[in-house]
Amino acid sequence: MHDPNALRSMHLARFHADPAICVAPGRVNLIGEHTDYAEGFVMPVAINFATLAAISPRTDGKIVIWAENYGEEKTFDAAAKPIASKHWSDYPMGVVAILAGEGHTIPGFSLSIWGDVPLGSGLSSSAALEVVTALAVLSLIGADYPRPVLARLCQRVENEFVGANCGIMDQFISANGKANHALLLDCRDLSFRLAPLPADVALVIANTMVKHSIAGGDYPTRRRESEAACAIINSHRGGVPFLRDATLEDLAKWGNEMEPKSFLRAKHVISEDLRTVAASEALLRGDMKEVGRLMAEAHISYSKDFEGSCAEADLMVDLANELPGLIGARLTGGGFGGCTVNLVEQDKADAFAEELGKRYAAKTGIKPEIHICHASDGAHRIS
Repeated sequence: MHDPNALRSMHLARFHADPAICVAPGRVNLIGEHTDYAEGFVMPVAINFATLAAISPRTDGKIVIWAENYGEEKTFDAAAKPIASKHWSDYPMGVVAILAGEGHTIPGFSLSIWGDVPLGSGLSSSAALEVVTALAVLSLIGADYPRPVLARLCQRVENEFVGANCGIMDQFISANGKANHALLLDCRDLSFRLAPLPADVALVIANTMVKHSIAGGDYPTRRRESEAACAIINSHRGGVPFLRDATLEDLAKWGNEMEPKSFLRAKHVISEDLRTVAASEALLRGDMKEVGRLMAEAHISYSKDFEGSCAEADLMVDLANELPGLIGARLTGGGFGGCTVNLVEQDKADAFAEELGKRYAAKTGIKPEIHICHASDGAHRIS
């Protein structure tokens, strides 16, 4: 697990300067997939996997970034405009570019980054890196933003610099999460409410070990298909700029004018919004059976209507449904691989995780990574 003192020592040894240290968590999304860019609802949880950043000023006009996870150092001219290069450094340098575009003068600095958010697994390692870098650079220059605004800036890093057309959820929960709670986020106005996770329920995250890239073809294709359906509905009754504003009744009326794939994508997004709000209400009243039912329904929709799953993820969910202690299971994240999220009775979580791993490995020949997690606080500076 991440260790701020170890990172401080690492930074001191490499850069001979005592750093400020910030941390930003990854996330798991309980329910609400591909609804965020439709200005809908999502319900993520910040988890105790995180990225840490240690930052100290330099006097030579350079930005030097050491990534412990990659064992690689990159150097940039602080006065030059950052240019994307399809490299891990695009995430921290994208933060520099966006902050400079907001009128901040970014001086030279040394930055050490180190994290344990699994890469390419759907737990938002990129968002954690963006948020922690932004927090670190802002601390260096003596600036600050409200956390929802900080999340928007980091989303722009992904959209405008990296080139991934993602929504706001990942950056928002990394910046605004709260321990022992899920967060229902309205992606239209960034209003949110917290819903407590019961103490006797564990988050078990199962990594299929099948990796994806949301900057690849599948994610933007699904988004275009969703938006095409929205455009048809909007052409008929107006006031539907996003699928957030559409209803299942709209689909029944005008779905015959849509391409079959667009119809299915819209069906998923519209129904997923309804499920997500319902799941938050169930959490607030402590109805975990209903939460589990909604998660199961959400996975079927994600897999069949949105076609955002894969054979390994479907298998992982099917296996989880056979095990004692399960409340609900579904694929989480951008899709096409990555992790499933399982709500499990706390006293059965260890046995659940062990048996799920054994059964998945026996079926696939792939040894999964399975973690028992808890909901953590959002990004902050470590004093």
